[in-house]
Amino acid sequence: METENRIYGIRAVIEAIESGKSIEKLFVQKGLSGSLFQELNRHIKNASFNISYVPVEKLNKLSKGNHQGVVATISPVSYVSLDELMEISQQSTTTPLFLLLDGLTDVRNFGAIIRTAECCGVTGIIIPEKGAAPINADTVKTSAGAVFKIPICRVNHILDAVYHLQTYDVKLIAATEKTDDTIYDIQLDQPVGIIMGNEAKGVSNSILKAVDYKAKLPMLGSIASLNVSVACGAILYEVVRQRL
Repeated sequence: METENRIYGIRAVIEAIESGKSIEKLFVQKGLSGSLFQELNRHIKNASFNISYVPVEKLNKLSKGNHQGVVATISPVSYVSLDELMEISQQSTTTPLFLLLDGLTDVRNFGAIIRTAECCGVTGIIIPEKGAAPINADTVKTSAGAVFKIPICRVNHILDAVYHLQTYDVKLIAATEKTDDTIYDIQLDQPVGIIMGNEAKGVSNSILKAVDYKAKLPMLGSIASLNVSVACGAILYEVVRQRL
C-alpha cells in the first residue's frame, strides 16, 4: 500500500522498484525471511538507494497498516541521470552552472540551497545516492517549490561526477577554507561546477585533490564559518555578478 511518500508491504515495494519509482530509503525488518522477501532481496542486492535494517517497532511507527517487514520512502521528484543533465546543459543557451553537494545532510539547508540555485539559474544539482539529505516534505517547503523547477541528479559518488564534468571542460571549484584564494579570484563566466561540502566536515579530501580550483569566502568577523546554505548563496551570486 501507499501513503503520502511511503510505500509499505513487500509486493508493493517490489512493484515500485520495478516501475522505476525514485526510492529515497528502504527500511527492512531485521531477520526478515521467506520466499517473497528473497524476491525483494534480489531487487535490492545492487540497489543504489539507502537501506536500513531496523527492529519491527520502527516499521510500526512508519506505517499505517500491515507493512510485512518493509517500508520504502519515495522521493516527490524524479531524478535525472548525469548524461541527461549534460544533454540539458548542451541544449541551453546559457553558460552551464552546476552545483554539487558533497554529503550535505540537513534537509532545510538542502531546501534553502535548491531555492537559491533556482534563482541563480543553476543548470542542475548533483547529489550522492547515499549519505545525503533526502528530498522530503521539509525540503520541498524550504525550497518554496523550487525543487520541482530544477533538474536534480543522483550519482554513486560525487568524485565520479567531478571527473565526468571535467571531460566536458567544466571547471570544478570546491568551497573550502583550505586555500588562500577567494571566490573573487576565479573567473566564473566559463562553464563551472561549484562544490559545497558537508555541514561539519566540508568537502572531502579526495574531491579537493581532483578539483580545478579551491576557493573561500573572506571572513571578517570572529566566527570562522558560515552556514552552508548562506555560503552557497554568496558564491552563486558571485557567479551571477560576473555573468551579468
